[in-house]
Amino acid sequence: MTNDTHSDQHNGNVREAFDSTREAASHVYQDAKDKAVEAAHKTARTIESNPLGILVGGLAVGVIAGALLPRSLREKELLAPLGKKLGETIRQATQAARETGLRELEQAGLTKDAAKDRARSLFDNVVKVASNAGSAAAKAATGKTAE
Repeated sequence: MTNDTHSDQHNGNVREAFDSTREAASHVYQDAKDKAVEAAHKTARTIESNPLGILVGGLAVGVIAGALLPRSLREKELLAPLGKKLGETIRQATQAARETGLRELEQAGLTKDAAKDRARSLFDNVVKVASNAGSAAAKAATGKTAE
């Protein structure tokens, strides 16, 4: 084999390997592109079907990111009063919601004592039903019929 023949064969192998690698890379690129397009469509469908969930998720990510980033002295000076006011407002809103909810439950007759009474009554009825079912099963097993 001459040096030129050997060189041509080597160049052919290199070219074949290059073409094979280029084709594989093209397939990987196309698959990645298809997956990115599908992910974008899926994200758009999710946003359209549940915008509130996306908003809440975005807020959660923002809060986490804000908690992880260090605050400057100036930010602390500017935001401390706002944080105190916001915290107090949230506390007041929570208290008002709790009081209103308890008042509404009482008006509907759903007090703590009423709930206990209903649970006790329900339990008594379940025990009665289970007892009657057990008696009927025992009578059926012994061949006695209910009168």
